[in-house]
Amino acid sequence: MLRLNVGRTFVAVAAVSTLFFTVGPAPAQTFPASKITMIVAFAPGGVADTVARFIAQGMSERLHQNVVVENRGGAGGNIAANAVAHAPADGYTLLVTTTAIAINETLRETKQFSAQDLTAVAISASSPEALITSPSNPANTLADLVKLAKERPINFGSAGVGSGSHVEAEYLFKILAKIQATHIPFQGGAPAMNAVLGNQIDVWATTLGGGAAAQIAAGKLKGLGIAGEKRAGVVPNVPTFAEGGFPDFYASSWVGVFAPAKTDPQVIAALNAAINDTIKSPSIQEKLTSIGFDPIVGTPAEASALFKAEVDKWGKMVKALDLSVK
Repeated sequence: MLRLNVGRTFVAVAAVSTLFFTVGPAPAQTFPASKITMIVAFAPGGVADTVARFIAQGMSERLHQNVVVENRGGAGGNIAANAVAHAPADGYTLLVTTTAIAINETLRETKQFSAQDLTAVAISASSPEALITSPSNPANTLADLVKLAKERPINFGSAGVGSGSHVEAEYLFKILAKIQATHIPFQGGAPAMNAVLGNQIDVWATTLGGGAAAQIAAGKLKGLGIAGEKRAGVVPNVPTFAEGGFPDFYASSWVGVFAPAKTDPQVIAALNAAINDTIKSPSIQEKLTSIGFDPIVGTPAEASALFKAEVDKWGKMVKALDLSVK
């Protein structure tokens, strides 16, 4: 069972004095003294990039420093994560990534860093995983799809191997529903969406916020179900997985901001406060909800606890499916 339970408070931590001529990270009371670089683990235009740019603009206004977004995709998000894990722990180099980093901790056989090399600053938005199909597909619900899969072979597409959408869908089909569904990986969400629009695949496994909500609302695609605890306001006619016969199965893709481990807690608190204040902005909340995301405000401790729980939960799913990527 995957759940996102994040409180909605944040911590204000009093600054402490730093000895003059101390060598190391910038003193917390002068942070930030220069620009901050947010390295996004995926290509421009994707979920992580969209949320990162909302956050960067808000942080820049609140911290009175430039916050630059740099996209560094590859290896399922690990190239960017590795770069930030080995960056100076001063708060000036941050990682923006998704649930992929929690999955990769178990999925990836070889990597140059571990989850312990990063510290969570904030988990700022989440979007439920969803199963989407063409209006011409005879299945109208998740139960219909399971029945169809028992009558003929079906397939599903997702962005790459080992993404949250891939793992969630395969776990649902193989472990819970006990049906066979062939996975077809695509180089990104857009090609997978085009494939389901063109009836080249039966189902598109994605997050609701990955472009699916707009397509469903426009009537171009049909939502079979979302893995949320309740229906999404942006597409209220799409039932939950629980309504489709799979109670207590929840899976969401979140977008979070991370810093190198050992970054000064005072700096982490300052970053967290700026991010939270941005997310609480009515305009940002409206932007996020309109594309299928739930805004999240929480403390660094809550973000860290959520991240650790997600590493464990997604890891169990990866092991159950016997998935691995070198």
